Amino acid sequence: MPIPEQFIDELVARSDIADVVGEYVSLTAKGANMWGLCPFHTEKTPSFSVSRDRQIYKCFGCGKGGGVINFVMEMEHLSYPDAIRHLAKRVGLEVPETGGSDEGRRKYRRVLEANKEAARFYYSYLGSPGGAGVREYIAQRQISPKFATRFGLGAAPGEWDALTKALTANGFSKMELIDAGLAVAGKNGGVYDKFRSRLMLPVIDVRGDVVGFTSRILPGLEGAKYLNSPDTVCFKKSQLIYALNFAKATKRPNLILVEGNIDVITLHQAGFDNVVATMGTALTADHARILSRYTRELVLCYDNDEAGKKSTERVLGILKDAALTVRVLQLPNAVGEDGKPLKQDPDDFVKKFGPAAFERCLNGSAGQNDYKLDVLLQRSDLSTDEGRMAFLRSAVETVGRLQSPIEREIYGNKAAQAAGISGSAFAQEVERWRKGQARQARKKEERRGLAPAVSRQPKARELRYSNIRSGLAEEGVLRLVLKDPALFSLAEVAPEQFSSQLLGKAFRLLKDRHDRNLGVQLPPLAGDFTAEEMSHLVEATEQPESMAYASRAMKDYIETIQSEYRKRQEPTGSDVLLELRKKKREKTTMEDGA
Repeated sequence: MPIPEQFIDELVARSDIADVVGEYVSLTAKGANMWGLCPFHTEKTPSFSVSRDRQIYKCFGCGKGGGVINFVMEMEHLSYPDAIRHLAKRVGLEVPETGGSDEGRRKYRRVLEANKEAARFYYSYLGSPGGAGVREYIAQRQISPKFATRFGLGAAPGEWDALTKALTANGFSKMELIDAGLAVAGKNGGVYDKFRSRLMLPVIDVRGDVVGFTSRILPGLEGAKYLNSPDTVCFKKSQLIYALNFAKATKRPNLILVEGNIDVITLHQAGFDNVVATMGTALTADHARILSRYTRELVLCYDNDEAGKKSTERVLGILKDAALTVRVLQLPNAVGEDGKPLKQDPDDFVKKFGPAAFERCLNGSAGQNDYKLDVLLQRSDLSTDEGRMAFLRSAVETVGRLQSPIEREIYGNKAAQAAGISGSAFAQEVERWRKGQARQARKKEERRGLAPAVSRQPKARELRYSNIRSGLAEEGVLRLVLKDPALFSLAEVAPEQFSSQLLGKAFRLLKDRHDRNLGVQLPPLAGDFTAEEMSHLVEATEQPESMAYASRAMKDYIETIQSEYRKRQEPTGSDVLLELRKKKREKTTMEDGA
């Protein structure tokens, strides 16, 4: 029985390619990607790139490329099913086809059991005399007993091995506690507790399992202020969202993303059961994909200081391609007794002004475009001509990047009004900027077009395009639908019309996934293509492709494909001659027979 596609999708989602590749290759962040020395050929300068956003790897030296399954197949010399088993064991999943690895299942189960017992231990210790300091801190943060219980808050003792002793007495081995991230191996061979003298917050996934912990050290003590469990078979910070197990059941129309775990608890206590947070890490594309499964609108509510604003801008960049409507809730600037602005986070705000005031802020939250213009205004001095010009230059670029003409008009008029100029003058500058961007994109495409056609051919001889013009257009169609699956609605072309069987097959499989509401991406298709085929698909789809005029580009690509297809269907001159000669021979044969 084939492995279900839904399982493959989940496996790929849980197996972050940078983490898997990082177990074999030393990677360094550079720009949007990670880079390292290629493990498939000898080199001195890194040419091996890993994209976390696309979940693919590509070597610009030897040409190998693919997703996480392809990487494991290449590195471990495994078949496709064995690579699936290898990855499933790594993340503790059970492969439906085989029943999974007994050892992998057991390890995953024991980690969850250890975490559950640890959560009980910390909760129990909170109520003991030793937990007085944490109880006092919880009271200071104005967290009620009801919500302390709801979120399973606990206390970690100050002793070096209190939890280790308790759990080993319950049958857990020290290695199991290390695997669960609850204990750490010492240099002298001993084992000690990971968390000590801390407020403990269990991290519960959407299935209700305790997969790990986040914690805060008590005021006045030395150590990291916040500390999470390390990555384990069930705890991946880049894929976990705190309190999503509660927020997924909210009746509110959106989810609110905040920075801190205490912010989450305080706001839930205030009646906002739709609040979540990342695990002390920056928002990732994985987080965005997970959030889009549970809501259509996401409200960002970060701290109102400069660091919080920078975080908001960075997150907006990550969310620009997510299937989410994004709004920004800016908390009002508080002023201290000295007249200077005070940092204010959601926890501070709701305690000082109450739930009703936060609700008003939530209702008045700005769309991301309004927010971007507001930030530009806050940073600009419009009282001077230089300040107005600086604001307008930034605003033209911000508005020019909007794809919808209606949005450009709405936000262009707002920016023009703020700067005191006419909307038509601002619109002219926006169009001038967009035309400049389009010219640059065309020049880049022209430079690519001037390169010899042979350089765009697949390296493997058996994959070479019989029609290079159609083949390049077919590559363009794949690039567009991978970047924006909604463009499938414009891709009115049959796979049979593709000149390349490889590209036609890729188009057919991706469209089939799209039609069945599965993710449109290459990594899950590892079992459908050879290593050479997948490497070429990655090479072709990673070529630059401007999305500024994606609809027009899609139509142009389709016209090229269909035009070349029609030419292939027409009989050539030599075919006509052959047909005439055939008829002449048949006539001569009939006459001779007569």
